[in-house]
Amino acid sequence: MKEIERKFLVRSDEFKDLAHRKYLIIQAYLNTDPERTIRVRINDQKGTLTIKGKSSENGMTRFEWEKEIPLDEARILLKICEPGKIEKNRYEVLEGDHTYEVDEFYDENEGLVIAEVELEDEEEIFHKPDWLGEEVTGKAEYYNSNLLTNPFKTWKS
Repeated sequence: MKEIERKFLVRSDEFKDLAHRKYLIIQAYLNTDPERTIRVRINDQKGTLTIKGKSSENGMTRFEWEKEIPLDEARILLKICEPGKIEKNRYEVLEGDHTYEVDEFYDENEGLVIAEVELEDEEEIFHKPDWLGEEVTGKAEYYNSNLLTNPFKTWKS
């Protein structure tokens, strides 16, 4: 129940040609307290409920518990979430022994593209493809829960 991941901005659309899978994600939050977030998600016609704990100091590791829930229940829970929802396309890209999950955001977060790679250990070595940009691991403004209240389109360049 521990999640270890690194996050990166994406500098080109090259990942789209390399993706072996693409699907729409709609998600919202029942709770966005920094100590614990509770997320409801529909992806690829599957509902999930996820609880995440506070991130470690470097932002790489945190507690994560996820449970599949019936799709109709996920739709009902999405309706009571505040302050809204996030929609994004997710692309899965195999790169060596790892799968990058690349999220292309829509609506108020349009223009933001983030890649995540999950690791077994914080020191694990992984290949960084050329289409990866700046690492944003641990930068709270890139957390999905924060993108609801401070969307990408409002950021000053």
